[in-house]
Amino acid sequence: MLTRDSGIGDYLRFAMINNPRIEAAYYDWFSSVESITAARSLPDPRLTFSADLSDIVASVMAGLMVDLPGPGKLRAAGDAAAAESRGRYFAFEAEILRTAFAVKSAYYRLQFLEDSIRVHGETLKLLGDLEQSARQQNAAGRATLQDVLRAQIEQERLKTQLENMEDSRGTLLAELKAALGLGPADADLSVPARFTPSRETPDGEKILVVALERNPAVRQMEADVRRAQAMLDLAGKAGVPDASIGVEVDFKASPIMWTPSAGVTLPVWRDKIAAEIAGAQAGKRAAEARLSGEQVQLAAELAAVLYMYRESDRNTKLLEDRLIPKGRQALQAARTGYANGKSGFLDVIDGYRQLLSFDLANIEARTQRELSLASLSLLIAGVPPEGSPVPAPLERSDRSEPKEEVLQ
Repeated sequence: MLTRDSGIGDYLRFAMINNPRIEAAYYDWFSSVESITAARSLPDPRLTFSADLSDIVASVMAGLMVDLPGPGKLRAAGDAAAAESRGRYFAFEAEILRTAFAVKSAYYRLQFLEDSIRVHGETLKLLGDLEQSARQQNAAGRATLQDVLRAQIEQERLKTQLENMEDSRGTLLAELKAALGLGPADADLSVPARFTPSRETPDGEKILVVALERNPAVRQMEADVRRAQAMLDLAGKAGVPDASIGVEVDFKASPIMWTPSAGVTLPVWRDKIAAEIAGAQAGKRAAEARLSGEQVQLAAELAAVLYMYRESDRNTKLLEDRLIPKGRQALQAARTGYANGKSGFLDVIDGYRQLLSFDLANIEARTQRELSLASLSLLIAGVPPEGSPVPAPLERSDRSEPKEEVLQ
C-alpha cells in the first residue's frame, strides 16, 4: 500500500501490478500465445453418415474424413502466429513502459508544483518582512506610503498565484492516481513526503545501442517483418494441393463393407495464387519500410531528448552555482541599501522578483531533467523499471546484449 513515505520505486511497482491497461495487454499477449497451437494443428476430422433409402433401408454408411494441408502449410501458419504473438508481447512491454512514464511524469511534475509552492511561500514571507520595513521607513519619514502599498500589491499577487498552484495539486494527484490504475472509488492519494531523484548519467551512444535492441516499438516492427515473411512463405505454398483421406463402413452389408476414399484439391487458378504471393511480398516490403522508418525516428527522438537533458543539466548548474547565489546577494544589497536610504523600494521589489524567477527556473530545469531521463530510459531505450512484470526477452541477438545498467 502506498503511503506518504513511499518512493518512486514503490509507485512504479504498484502501477505495474494494478494498472488495468497492463493487465489487458498481458492477456492479449497470452491469448496470442495460445493461438500458435491452434494455427499449427490439423483441421478437425469429420464424421460422415449416409444411407440408401427405397422401400427399405438398403445401406447405412458411416465414415471418418481427415483433411491434410499441403507440406509446409501448417508450419508457415504457425510461424505467422508466433510472429504475431511476439508483436503482442512487445505491445505488452510498451504498455508497461508507457505506464511507468506516466507515473514518473505525474510524480516529478507534482514535485515541481510542491517546490514552487514552497518557494512562493518563502517569498511571500520575505515580502511580509519587507512590508514591515517599509512601514518603519514611512513612520521615520524616509519613505512614502506608496512603498507599503507596493509591498502589499506584490503580496496579493503572490497569494493568488499560491492559491492557483495549491488548487492545481488535485489535478496532478488525479493524474498520478489514474496512472497507478486507481479508480474514482479508491481513496485519494497524499502528496509524497519526499521525492526520489534519478541517478542516471546517460551515454548517448550506448543508449542508441540499447534502444535498437530493447525499444518495444522497434521490436514489434521486427516481429511484423517476421510475420510478413511467414505469410509470404504460406502464400508461396498456395499452389501445393491439400489432401483428404477417409473411410466409410456399410453396417447393413454382410459381411460389413469398408470403403476407403481419398481426394486432393486442384490449385488451378494461377492468377489467384500469383495475386496472393504479390500481396504477401508487398506486405513484407511495407513492414520492412516501417521498421526502417521507426529506427530513423528513434535516432531523431534520442537526439532531441538528449539535447533536452543536456540543456536542463546546464541550466541547473548555472542557476544553482552562479545565478541564485548572486540573486540572493543582490536582494540582500538592495534591502540593506533601502534600510540605509541608499536604494529605492523598486530595487528591492526587482530583487525579489529576480530571485523568485531564478528559483522557479531552477525547479523547472530539474523537473525537465527528470522527465528527459524518464523518456530516455523508458520510451526510447525501452528499459523496464525494477519490479515490472516483464518476462525474459523472447529472443537475443548473436552479438553481446547491452547492459541495462546504462540507464539505471
